[in-house]
Amino acid sequence: MEKLVEWLVGQVWSIGLVFFALGAGLFFTIATRFVQIRYFKEMIKLLFEGKSSDSGVSSFQAFCMALAGRVGIGNIAGVATAIAFGGPGAVFWMWVMAILGGASAFIESTLAQVFKSKVGNEYRGGTPYFIEKGLKIKWFATLVAIVVTISYGILLPGIQSSTIAVGFENTSGINKGITGVLLVALLAAIIFGGVKRIASVAEKIVPFMALGYVIVTFIILFANMTEVPAMFSLIFSSAFGLNEAFGGIVGAAIAWGVKRAVFSNVAGVGEGTYSSAAAEVSHPAKQGLVQAFSVYIDTIVVCTATALMILVTGMYSVTPEGKEPIVETMGNVEAGPIYTQEAVETVLPGFGSMFVSIAIFFFAFTTLMAYYYISETTLVYLDKKLKLQWLKTVLKIVFLVMVYIGSVESASLLWALGDLGIGSMAWLNLVAILLLTKPTLKVLKDYESQKKAGKDPVFDPRKVGISGADFWEEKSPDKKNNTSKEKVSIFPRKDASL
Repeated sequence: MEKLVEWLVGQVWSIGLVFFALGAGLFFTIATRFVQIRYFKEMIKLLFEGKSSDSGVSSFQAFCMALAGRVGIGNIAGVATAIAFGGPGAVFWMWVMAILGGASAFIESTLAQVFKSKVGNEYRGGTPYFIEKGLKIKWFATLVAIVVTISYGILLPGIQSSTIAVGFENTSGINKGITGVLLVALLAAIIFGGVKRIASVAEKIVPFMALGYVIVTFIILFANMTEVPAMFSLIFSSAFGLNEAFGGIVGAAIAWGVKRAVFSNVAGVGEGTYSSAAAEVSHPAKQGLVQAFSVYIDTIVVCTATALMILVTGMYSVTPEGKEPIVETMGNVEAGPIYTQEAVETVLPGFGSMFVSIAIFFFAFTTLMAYYYISETTLVYLDKKLKLQWLKTVLKIVFLVMVYIGSVESASLLWALGDLGIGSMAWLNLVAILLLTKPTLKVLKDYESQKKAGKDPVFDPRKVGISGADFWEEKSPDKKNNTSKEKVSIFPRKDASL
């Protein structure tokens, strides 16, 4: 079973996906005329502009929910793995993928807003919703919803909880079962409170955890200030094969840099679409820009923080797959959180292990919140005809059980299954958003023309020429005016001659 899953993972996460994600990001960047760079200031402004409503969360809350999913153990373990197999040059290619991924995130998150729905008293949307309404391919939408529900609701939770439990057991000797029970209790208190509570917790924890991580990074860099110029020189020279030691592994640097960037910031995978649809905004492009910014925070800030701590202290080894070791500083230690722990220990003795364990807890815990919300949203999509409320309760219970199992059991098979799920979602979502590029560009053009006219952009899909955006059609001022006229017309008009 495990060998079969590993083989499937190898096929899904082949070099084909690396070039597909890189190529899609480049295409979207050119098609949008570098929207993720041109509107950088606008992203920050929009981040704090929107307000929550009875049905939707604020732009900042949606941003934090998406960032909760993006910033996870991949930001610590994934970065170390990229350096271990691709060398220091992998960091540069992570940056490239982050910039290109900003355009992919803009496209998918804008689509999530355009084709969102109001289910009960909450906004719901994401990849299955815009596939059904935008592409009008119901079977494709259903397939994506099933894959996402299983991946985020069953396969992936155990990976995050396992990393938390192992981290605390190694550093503090806390029994994994106790950690599992505490995780389940904390998560239950949040997810049974609905999307509003998830958003509220995310907006409080996510900024705090990212800021704390960056502060420690600056301490490490300051203590090794004389090594900083050489470190950046190593990154750039290794990325282009100019470094003597790493000149022969440029291909590995590109592959691992792109892989880990995609795994970490999940731009193009569709993960950020679900929280994006929950936001209360006046125009879909606004949330698209906010979510593009979340990719920068994940990769350019948090992933880079991990990479710089590891590289500036020299706490890493490099052994490309199938080749002899190039750097053996860490001996036979498996690449992962221990690289970061040892890096921090060189400057702050006795602090590194606990710091990384706490960082992993916050990163992984907020990711678990995001995972549940995503799986619930796709379940709501699958259940939209039957409307069986008890299904959400079943999902909550199954999700919490998987969190506990992951805490106490080996997660090797779950890691492989999780990789398979994320890789599959990347292929499916990238195909969908490529096919829906045209309507997204119409939305962007509409946003830009209204901004140029000095207006606060308001979206009306009929004026843009987009069908299937029923939520926005009902919301548009023209629709309300027409409804009012229809109500008036039911009364008999008096003859003007009387």
